[in-house]
Amino acid sequence: MNSATKFEIFLGTQPGLERVLRDEAIEAGYKKAKTVNGGVTFWGDWSDVWRANLTLRGPSKVLARIGTIRAFHLAQLDKRARKFAWGNTIPPGLRVRVEVVTSQKSKIYHAGAAAERIERAMAEDHGVIIAKDADDAQIVIKARIDDNNVILSVDTSGAGLHKRGHKQAMGKAPLRETMAALLLRACEYNGTEPVLDPMCGSGTFIIEAAEIAAGFMAGRSRRFAFEQLATFDAAQVAQIRRDWQEAHPAPSKLQGFYGSDRNEKVIGFAKQNARRAGIEQFCTFAPLAISSVKPPAGPPGLVMVNPPYGSRIGNKKELFSLYHAFGEVMRDRFSGWRIGMVTSDTMLAESTKLPWLPTNAPIAHGGLKVKLFQTGPL
Repeated sequence: MNSATKFEIFLGTQPGLERVLRDEAIEAGYKKAKTVNGGVTFWGDWSDVWRANLTLRGPSKVLARIGTIRAFHLAQLDKRARKFAWGNTIPPGLRVRVEVVTSQKSKIYHAGAAAERIERAMAEDHGVIIAKDADDAQIVIKARIDDNNVILSVDTSGAGLHKRGHKQAMGKAPLRETMAALLLRACEYNGTEPVLDPMCGSGTFIIEAAEIAAGFMAGRSRRFAFEQLATFDAAQVAQIRRDWQEAHPAPSKLQGFYGSDRNEKVIGFAKQNARRAGIEQFCTFAPLAISSVKPPAGPPGLVMVNPPYGSRIGNKKELFSLYHAFGEVMRDRFSGWRIGMVTSDTMLAESTKLPWLPTNAPIAHGGLKVKLFQTGPL
């Protein structure tokens, strides 16, 4: 598969956020992107794969379909996997792991056995090394078996794309950067207004918002699995980086990103993370209780908050008073501001007494189902 060949590209995300990710992909130039369960697909080439990994903020992974094996039983899968043109994509000598993510309408129903046959075929006939586990693998192949077709995709991202490469310090139950970026987009944030998070934890919403406003490339600080593939073209990737920088010059002045939390320790984490991200000068973090939060000087913007839900953090009964206090502060002091709030509990959201708009589908988040509650300008 050469760099100009078109193939299916899959952008993964949490169920419930597919539509928002599709909108980001279309805005980035992937005009025919469409939603599927758990993500977005479109057709493109390897330069599209590289650009998606580097520049999109919403996807958790970028998978590239590298081919399909027709097989009705394990022996046939073994034989045909040995003949598959792995070398077009995966050089010998890499540590590889195969994961069968689903099997339906197929006589090959044992996922573990199917993965083992593909791995063994690759090792014995192509010279890859079978990785001990996912953490040991340099390359992960995702196999989806549907109607006796084994559809093969390579994970071109490696570590999840929420790992931007500069965030280290975290508080409890952190929100992933990719999810934060999509939630900001769902609230119609585009980098032109102030953002305030009064329960900011380690600063994810504020740092993502500031990076968007500054025009920083999402993947600027990290490495990717695609750099190990036979299709990798370092010169073209370097050009993608240069094109981005030319289109998004570094701002000389940028302010309007405010985070606070009653936990002074996590405020320290937020400052460290902002420093590593290179946007410390644009952000203000302070240890404050909800009752002390006030709108900054200047135009209104977006309050974006991911408070405790009671499912994993905090006593639920005590949380009603926290949500009530949050709502009271918003109603009394934040006239003209829009509110975006993530929670798993509708009753907690309603206890704020804020004028919530109708919600969309629930979003999968760490084993829970959460919803994004939004208001118009207060």
